[in-house]
Amino acid sequence: MTTETRKFEAEVAQVLHLVTHSLYSHKEIFLRELISNASDACDKLRFESIAQPELLAGDGELHIDVSWDPQARTVTVRDNGVGMNVDEVVANIGTIASSGTRRFLDAMSAEQKTDARLIGQFGVGFYSAFVVADRVTVLTRRAGAPAGEGVKWESDGKGEYSLERVELAERGTAVILHLKADEDEFLQPWTLKSLITRYSDHVAFPIRLPVEQDGKPGEEWETVNAASALWTKPKSEISDEDYQSFYKSLGHDFNDALAWAHNRVEGSQSFTTLLYIPAQPPFELMMGGRDERKGLKLYIKRVFIMDAAEELLPNYLRFVRGVVDADDLPLNVSREILQQNRQLERIKSACVKRVLDLLEKMARDEPEKFATFYKAFGNTLKEGIAEDHANRERIAKLLRFASTKGEGAAQAVSLDDYILRMAPGQDIIWYITADSHAAAIGSPQLEAFKAKGIEVLLMSDRIDEWMLGSLNEYAGKKLQNVAKGELPLDEADKQRQQEASAAAAPLLDKLKSLLGERVKDVRVSARLTDSPSCLALSDYEMAPHLARLLREAGHDMPESKPVLEINPRHALLQRVEAEGDETRAGDLANLLLEQAEIAAGAQLPDPAAFVQRMNRVLLG
Repeated sequence: MTTETRKFEAEVAQVLHLVTHSLYSHKEIFLRELISNASDACDKLRFESIAQPELLAGDGELHIDVSWDPQARTVTVRDNGVGMNVDEVVANIGTIASSGTRRFLDAMSAEQKTDARLIGQFGVGFYSAFVVADRVTVLTRRAGAPAGEGVKWESDGKGEYSLERVELAERGTAVILHLKADEDEFLQPWTLKSLITRYSDHVAFPIRLPVEQDGKPGEEWETVNAASALWTKPKSEISDEDYQSFYKSLGHDFNDALAWAHNRVEGSQSFTTLLYIPAQPPFELMMGGRDERKGLKLYIKRVFIMDAAEELLPNYLRFVRGVVDADDLPLNVSREILQQNRQLERIKSACVKRVLDLLEKMARDEPEKFATFYKAFGNTLKEGIAEDHANRERIAKLLRFASTKGEGAAQAVSLDDYILRMAPGQDIIWYITADSHAAAIGSPQLEAFKAKGIEVLLMSDRIDEWMLGSLNEYAGKKLQNVAKGELPLDEADKQRQQEASAAAAPLLDKLKSLLGERVKDVRVSARLTDSPSCLALSDYEMAPHLARLLREAGHDMPESKPVLEINPRHALLQRVEAEGDETRAGDLANLLLEQAEIAAGAQLPDPAAFVQRMNRVLLG
C-alpha cells in the first residue's frame, strides 16, 4: 500500500475543531486518555489470547511505555497490546461510530468552555492528543499479523490524514505526539510521572518511563504506577484517596465520587464488586440517554471481558460506575451467554443490593449527601419502581417529594415521613401530579385537603405520573391522586354533599345543557372551597398534563371528555345561575370549564375561541 491521503469523516472534523479550540483547561487529560486506550488494547489481547495463545508470540508481559524525546520534541505512548490493521485504524480513528456522537457535538458546541471529562466518556479520547500536539503519528500492527502489515497513520488534525503500510517488528500501537511550541512542560519526565500517578496509577498493566540520564531518557525502564487491580486489595490497605483516584480514572470524571461500596463474596460463587455513586450525572444521563451504557466493567479472574452494564445492573441504576471481578464464570463467555447465565444473574442481584444498601445508609446517616445524590439521580431511580418489582418497596423508601407541609419546593419528604404525620384514621397517602411545582401547589383540587389539614405530596416531575402506575401502595397504605375518583367522606360530609347537590340540581342541569358534548358530567365538588371549578379524573384516567406532553411528542392519545366539578357557593356559579342571556351564560360556562382545564395542565381544544369568549365577558 502506497501512502494514501483521506479526509476525516465530517463529525470527526467537528470533534477535532472543538477539542483543539475549546479544551483549554485540563489539557493534560490527553495522557490519561492515551494510556486508557493502551490499557484497553492490552486487555483485549489478554482476552483474545485465551483462545489463541499464539497471539502473545513470546511477548506475554503486557505493558505500556511512555517516553519523551527533547530533541524531536515528541511524547510517545506505546503498548504491546492487540494493535490494529488498516480497516481498524480507519474505523477507530477516521470515523466515530458512537450513537451519541451528535449529542456529544451539540453539548460541546453549547459550552463556552468545554468540560474535559466529556472527552473520555464519549470514546473520543484519542483526539485529545491534538490539544497539545500539532501533528500525531500512529504506528500499529495487529497481533498475529506479519511484520509487513504494519500501518502508519499521521495527521495534523486539520481535516485529512495519511495512511501507509510499513514494516513493524513488534505488535501493538505507538502514538507519537509532535508537541506544539508552547507545550515544553510535557517533555519533563517528572511532569509525565506525576500525571501518570494522578490519573492512571491503578491501571492494571505496568506503565513504564525511561530512567533519566543527563537530561535524556536512558536505556533502563522503571514502572511508575501501582500496576495492580485496586479492587483485589484488602479494604484496610486502600485509602479514601486511592478509591477516589481509581474512580476518576475509571469514570473519566474530575470530581470525587459521592460514595462507594467495596465487597468480596466468598463461597460457591466468588466475586468482588467495587461500585461508585457519582456526585453528578454522567454525560449520557445529562443528555437524556438510556442507550449509552458504560457504567460497569466486567472482569473474570482479573481479565477484562466487557463493559457489561446491562448484564450487571438494571437500567434504573445506570449512573453507577465500577468493576465486577468474578472468579468462576467461563472465560470464553460471549455476550449472548452472559445474558442467559444464572451465575451472572446472582452477581447482578448482589450488585443491586449493594447499591441500595449504600443509598439507604447515605439517606440515614448523611442526609445532605443523599440530597445531592437525589437532585442528580432521583428521576432515574424512579424508573426502578416500574422496572424492579422485587425491590420496589426499597426504592420507594428512597424517594423524596415536595409536600403541602414542606417549606417550599426544595423540602424533601419521604413516604415514611408522610406516614408518621398522618392524621388519626387516615389510611391513604394523598398526592397530586402537575407539570410544575407552582401548578401543583396552586391546584384548586387541594383546597379541601388544606382546609382539613391533610398533607398532600406534590409531584411535578414528568416521570411521576408514569411511575405511579406501578406504585399503588406503600407500607400497606394506598396512594391516591386527589384529582381522581370520589373523595372518601365521613357521614357528616356526605350529608352536606348530598344537600349541596340537591340544591344545585337546576344549576347542574343548566351547565350540562350549555356545555353539551364538551363534558362527560357536571357535579358539585367536595374538593373546592375557594375556586369556582376543577376537573375530576376517573381512577384510571391519565392526568391532562401528561396526556398533553405525550400528544406533543407525537403519540396518538384517545379523546376523553372531562368531568367538571363546581363550587355552587362561588360568585361565578351564582352569576351563571342568574344569567338569562343564553349566549352570555354559554360563555361563562365554557370559561369555567376552560380555566379548570388550564389549571389541570390540559391543552385547550380551541385557544382562539377561549380568547374571544374571555374578551366578550370582560367587555360585557
